[in-house]
Amino acid sequence: MAEAKPGAEQLAEISRFFRLLSEPARLQLLCELRDSPSDVQTLMERTGFSQSHLSRQLGQLSQARLVRSERQGQRLIFHADDPLVDDLCALVSQRLRQTLEARLRSMG
Repeated sequence: MAEAKPGAEQLAEISRFFRLLSEPARLQLLCELRDSPSDVQTLMERTGFSQSHLSRQLGQLSQARLVRSERQGQRLIFHADDPLVDDLCALVSQRLRQTLEARLRSMG
């Protein structure tokens, strides 16, 4: 049985989710955190982002439940261990690879 088409409210929610992922800084943070959980200081060193910029981006990712945090002493450690992040990255990478392969085939 086919899944019902999304309604206007659901489409708006899907659109907000993809807008969240369309920001390169948030994608970079998800990639960094997929590799290893980190605190803000470490993320600042690895990304070059300011603390305020990181806090804003991590807040949005946390609100979307793509990133979680846990307190270790004085530090908050952020994790991106939602399988959805891996699945989405894999799907987009596969699509980009297919598009590139099709372009190469058409060229030669």
